[in-house]
Amino acid sequence: MNEKKDNKVTIKIPRPLYNNLRVLIGNTGFNSVNDFIVYILRDIVSNSNIDKEDHLSKEEIETIKERLKNLGYLS
Repeated sequence: MNEKKDNKVTIKIPRPLYNNLRVLIGNTGFNSVNDFIVYILRDIVSNSNIDKEDHLSKEEIETIKERLKNLGYLS
């Protein structure tokens, strides 16, 4: 069997958060909420310098928590 694997997965977020993000990106140039979320997550990962053998510093963890809080994932 030669099935083509999909390189994407589905992540579920609360509808109110999705709606807020849709309004937030209104005139920003992002084509969709999905594009915006991917952009934010890539930014978090690239700024975190995550490496298999490195551990995140307390400062990096706090930065990630703050970004997730600003996105509505943490309260």
